[in-house]
Amino acid sequence: MPSTKEQLLERKQKRVSTMKGLILSGGKGSRLRPFTYTNAKQLVPIANKPVLFYAIEQLVECGIRDIAIVVGETADQIREAVGDGSAFGARVDYIEQDAPLGIAHAVKIARDYMGETPFVLYLGDNFLLGGVKPFVDRFRENGANCHILVHPVSNPQAFGIAEFVDGRVARIVEKPASPPSNLAVIGIYMFDHHVFEAVERISPSGRGELEITDTIQYLIDKGLNVQAEVLDRYWIDTGKMDDILEANRMVLQSLTPNNEGQVDERTRVYDPVILRKGARVVNSVLRGPLVIGEDTEVVDSFVGPFTSIDHNCRLKGVRVGGSIILEHTTIEETHWPIEHSLIGRYVTLRGGHAVGGSYSLTLGDHSQIEMPGA
Repeated sequence: MPSTKEQLLERKQKRVSTMKGLILSGGKGSRLRPFTYTNAKQLVPIANKPVLFYAIEQLVECGIRDIAIVVGETADQIREAVGDGSAFGARVDYIEQDAPLGIAHAVKIARDYMGETPFVLYLGDNFLLGGVKPFVDRFRENGANCHILVHPVSNPQAFGIAEFVDGRVARIVEKPASPPSNLAVIGIYMFDHHVFEAVERISPSGRGELEITDTIQYLIDKGLNVQAEVLDRYWIDTGKMDDILEANRMVLQSLTPNNEGQVDERTRVYDPVILRKGARVVNSVLRGPLVIGEDTEVVDSFVGPFTSIDHNCRLKGVRVGGSIILEHTTIEETHWPIEHSLIGRYVTLRGGHAVGGSYSLTLGDHSQIEMPGA
C-alpha cells in the first residue's frame, strides 16, 4: 500500500500534468459605455495588450495548456482576438453561455470540458500584476478542494467578503452591510471536481444567477478543504474606466524601456519609454512611463506619463497624459490637454479652443469630433 506521502505526491503530479483553465469572457461591460458598445470589455488594452491576454498568458505560465473561454454576446470578437490559442502556446476552446446567468452557471456548463480535472477559474476582466503561478503551485501542493484568493478593499460592502475563524475561511458573505473583514474574494479561483456537485445543488440568487459565493459556501458547509490566501500583489477588477487607467499605470511602471522606432534630434525622451517598430516621433516630448505602438506618428506633441497609444495612430499638436488611445485614431491640434481618457479605435478628434484646465474623454470606436478653434 502506498504511504500518505506517496499518495500526496501522486495527487500533486496529476494536478501538474492535467490542470485546465476556465476564463469567463461574457458580460456587456455596461460600466464602460460608450466604449463597450462596440468592444468586448475583456479586450480593452492595458499597455497596448488586451486585459484578456494577460489572463491567458498567466495560465500558460502555470503550465496550463488546455483553456476554455466562456463567451456571450461578444463571442465573435473574442474568437477573432484569441483564435485557437496557438499564439499563446495553448489550446483554446469556446463555450457559449446563452445568457449572463452567473459565474457558477459558467462553471456548470463547463463540466463536460473539465471532467474530473482540477482547474483555475479566471474572470477575464480581472488583472493581477505578477501572475498567478505561486498560488496555483500551492493549490497543486496542498491538496485543497478549493483555493480562493482574497484582497483587502476599502469598500467591503461592495464585494463577497471572507469571514475567518481560527485562521480558516468559514463563511463567504455577499455584499454585507456589516462586513466581518475587509478581505474581498477576487475573481481568480482554483477548484477540483467537487465544485460540480456544488453548482448543481445551489439555487439562483435574488437576481436570478448562480453565485460563485454560494458555490464556495456549499463546499465549506460540506466540510471540504477550502483554503484562502491573501494576495501579496496588485489586483484590480477592470470594470470601470478609472480601474483600467490605474491598471495601465501599474503595468507601464513595470516595463523596460525599448526603442524600435525613429526619434528626430528635436525630440526629448524621458524614460521609461517604449517605441514599437515603425513608430515615428518628430519635435515632441515623451515623458515616461509610456508606450507607443507600431507605425504610430507623434508630431509637435507632448505625451505625458502613464499613456498607452496603440498602433497606426497619428497625434499632431497634442498634449496627452494618463490616457489610453486605441489603434487607427487621429488626434490633431486640440489646443487643450487630454488627461485621464479612454479613446477608442478609428476615432478622429480635431480642434478646440485654447482654454484652461484639461479634458477627460471616453470615446467609443469611430467617434468623429471636429471643433472650431479660437
